Amino acid sequence: MATAVLIVNYHAYDDLRRCLESLVPHLSTDDEIVVVDYECDETALARAVDVPVRVATVPRSDNLGFAAGINLAAQLARAPFLLLLNPDTIVEGPTVRMLEAWLTAHPDAGVAGPRVLNADGTVQASARRFPGVTTLLGGRTTWLTRRFPGNWLSTRNLLAQDANEPVDVDWVSGSCLMTRRAVFDSIGGFDEAFFLYWEDADYCRRAAQAGFRSVYVPAAPVRHAGGTSAEHSPATAIRAFHASAFRLYWKHASAAGRLAAPIARVGLWLRGEWLARRAMRDRNASRTSCPPSGGP
Repeated sequence: MATAVLIVNYHAYDDLRRCLESLVPHLSTDDEIVVVDYECDETALARAVDVPVRVATVPRSDNLGFAAGINLAAQLARAPFLLLLNPDTIVEGPTVRMLEAWLTAHPDAGVAGPRVLNADGTVQASARRFPGVTTLLGGRTTWLTRRFPGNWLSTRNLLAQDANEPVDVDWVSGSCLMTRRAVFDSIGGFDEAFFLYWEDADYCRRAAQAGFRSVYVPAAPVRHAGGTSAEHSPATAIRAFHASAFRLYWKHASAAGRLAAPIARVGLWLRGEWLARRAMRDRNASRTSCPPSGGP
């Protein structure tokens, strides 16, 4: 078997280099790496992919979004398994082979995701339930989850964080996600209407509708910093998050659910604008602030 590693990069060349260096020791000769680089700095890209395996690159002057980037990378790959990998991810072991082996042994599984760790070794909530009403309060980034992570709403939405064995989940994060090429092709790849965020949840939902399970495989670890590319334009990233959340809601809502779409849209827009403007104020304040005079 062989896997094609698909990476979408956006101004994260140092991270990309570290990611590839961590990945290379765990690849076989039949594996592939494809990097789509948006708003490309070709000199920086060349330095980042200077590793002892062949890396196919797709330099772009524009930015079509994460889902479109994955589809572009997949067009250049031929392997029967596809591994989505964020450039700010470090592969700490034979994760590629472990996920590949799991999917090979379980043909009814179409998606597999590893245990994703934060930089400090804590577990990221990368395995989740499909979004619903409870996600508004118990989602990964909500106030309730940050302040009281063990509450019922959060544990209902953020699954299997203490799991030691594979667990069926609704969806796994696209920061590191392996899928069968046959499943990817049969459901039409990623929906490019999602510019950034939530395209992974949509992909897993469509895979489920086609009869394939999504599985969290905690024995296969990676480390993910998170948000590195978004730091270049945090307000844009925040707005994209909320626009994609509504796209997911509208696409998969029932007829009754669509009646509430205007409320959902306004609510998500207001939340997105408030957070985006706060991020812009914080960013401007950090740029203009001066260190205090005198000693510490």
